[in-house]
Amino acid sequence: MPSPYRALFAAPGSRGFTAAGFLGRIPVSMMGIGVVTMVSQLTGRYGLAGALSATVALAAAVAGPQVSRLVDQYGQRRVLRPATLISLTAAAVLLCAAHYGWPDWVLFVACAGVGCVPSVGAMIRARWAALYRGTPQLHTAYSFESVVDEVCFIFGPIISIGLSTAWFPEAGPLLAACFLAVGVFWLTAQRATEPEPHPREHRGGGTALRSRGLQVLVATFAATGAIFGAVDVVTVAFADEEGHKAAASIVLALYAAGSCLAGMVYGLLHFAGAPERRWLLGVCAMAVSMIPLLLVGNLPFLAVALFVAGLSIAPTMITTMSLIEEHVPRAQLTEGMTWVSTGLAVGVALGSSAAGWVIDAAGARAGYGVPAVAGAVAVAVGFLGFRRLKRPATGRGGSVEQHSERKERHVA
Repeated sequence: MPSPYRALFAAPGSRGFTAAGFLGRIPVSMMGIGVVTMVSQLTGRYGLAGALSATVALAAAVAGPQVSRLVDQYGQRRVLRPATLISLTAAAVLLCAAHYGWPDWVLFVACAGVGCVPSVGAMIRARWAALYRGTPQLHTAYSFESVVDEVCFIFGPIISIGLSTAWFPEAGPLLAACFLAVGVFWLTAQRATEPEPHPREHRGGGTALRSRGLQVLVATFAATGAIFGAVDVVTVAFADEEGHKAAASIVLALYAAGSCLAGMVYGLLHFAGAPERRWLLGVCAMAVSMIPLLLVGNLPFLAVALFVAGLSIAPTMITTMSLIEEHVPRAQLTEGMTWVSTGLAVGVALGSSAAGWVIDAAGARAGYGVPAVAGAVAVAVGFLGFRRLKRPATGRGGSVEQHSERKERHVA
């Protein structure tokens, strides 16, 4: 590991919450694709599978910011454990309903409950912010977290799809629930690095979403999430049409690997200039990278195209976290980060659902039109809201991008 990343773990407790955060976060990459794989194997209905995955994402979009707002107010331990128990109970119902062929409405209700899962990634980033706020190390920490996210998305689909296809259909979501339980309860047992809560009387009223800059980020990432949701569902269906359904996990892992590689390199760089410009460039790059998927003809070509497409993801997400630091008050930082995840979740819901219906109607190749359209929408929203991102909020957490000692602008 390069020395800037090693230096992060000099802080006491940082290794422990990072390990717990990895386990608690990997279900995000396993559950949605696991539901798609499980339901498509048991019923052969990709429309239903995509709709159920969308329900999980939409439920997370509704519940996630509320959970994070409570976390900012009462602390991680007091809020995350009850929320996780609700999600685990719903996951148990989902697995039983799928296995025994219960009515579709039971599946949807269970998926809604599964969506109550807390945003573990936001919790870990809040801990890093408490350790390194106002220092260049925070940029490195956010970069490292984006790499961890992508590592989860490399191994999560492989594990989930692989177990569900090679063992039994419910295996992927079942293991995701186990990871969630271990990760969250281990994380919340680490009290020393838990950020200090901000009671309502000390943090003011209202929601972090009142920030005009945050509104732009959330709206743009709703369209970006549609890219991710559609790519997941269409790739599974495309691999199935090619007669190699299990290979979808490898192809999706390469998509995440491209992002992981780019995030690792991006974290070693220090940039001059406004972060909002780099953010908009990243959004444009994600949109353009969807065009080659329309020409896909086989799995090897798809794997290469998705690897290249993944190169723009992590740098854009890292810059997004820096922008949240600028546009959200410190007392609402966890909520602000979760709102971006909510935007992604809404987009994943729309993208996976739309892709499922297009696949059922016209086949997998036609399904890649969904992420292409979503990318165009993301670019349009980003350009329309760009001016809002130039006006940071007062009382913000303090962006690492502002700490720009020009002599330190170099490749570490």
